[in-house]
Amino acid sequence: MAVQNTRFARRSLLFMPGDSMKKIQKASNWEVDTVILDLEDGVAQNRKVEARTTVAEALRTLDFGARERLVRLNHVNTGLPPDEIETTAGWRPDGYITPKAEDEADLRAVDRLLEMAEQRLGVEVGAFRLFAMIETARGVMNLKEIARATPRLEGLIFGAEDLAGDIGAVRTSAAWEVFYARSAVVTAAAAYGLQAFDMVFTDFHDAVGLETESRFARQLGYTGKTCIHPNQTAIVNRAFSPTPEEIDRAQRLVNAFEEQQVAGAGAFTFEGKMVDMPMVVAARKVLARAVL
Repeated sequence: MAVQNTRFARRSLLFMPGDSMKKIQKASNWEVDTVILDLEDGVAQNRKVEARTTVAEALRTLDFGARERLVRLNHVNTGLPPDEIETTAGWRPDGYITPKAEDEADLRAVDRLLEMAEQRLGVEVGAFRLFAMIETARGVMNLKEIARATPRLEGLIFGAEDLAGDIGAVRTSAAWEVFYARSAVVTAAAAYGLQAFDMVFTDFHDAVGLETESRFARQLGYTGKTCIHPNQTAIVNRAFSPTPEEIDRAQRLVNAFEEQQVAGAGAFTFEGKMVDMPMVVAARKVLARAVL
């Protein structure tokens, strides 16, 4: 089972097309936790080679500051990932994303490529993190196998648009047509010690809709959300960050629990409610997110 990495907050994860140095440069200075340099859907088929060269140049020359840098590969079945990793790994992105993961074989194939790159570069095996996008019906059905495929896996990313197309659903703003899969992804992530990242919100002009969807995703248990436009990241960061009131309440609850433990008491009440261990665990998670 993977261990969640706490170096990055990973509230907002922004896709930037890998063939546009201008857009990548903008993202490197934006209010965003993770920049995803996209070699897959964001790049036309006839620009794949140019995109991986551009991504390598961006990794080599741009200062991303504290922002995490991930490269989204093409699916292993395209035959492109070996060259994509060969071109980019030397400039040390923080990790890679495999899209449309459908079973453990997809993850293990990329894991082997990354291990070979690490050995070639003389870095510790496992240095490159891995994330899996769940965006097909088979991927949802094989979540358990995917989540356990490799120790370097740190998170699952839910892709609603491709999933809707795969199952023949009609996308709506309420998103009930993908609710089962959305819940399955976050549940599998929690079960196997992974982070979970919610689907993109495609209408980047609708700030209210984005905030509503982000807050609902957080209620479901997601730790962050993917974005397709820089203007979305501040809203997402705010939605996935605990408020001062939440932090204060969580700290007071944890303090009360510890005092009760010292006194040898079991169950106790806090602000009119009985407190049990799940409530304490939730409060500690709020405090953990507050320091990222």
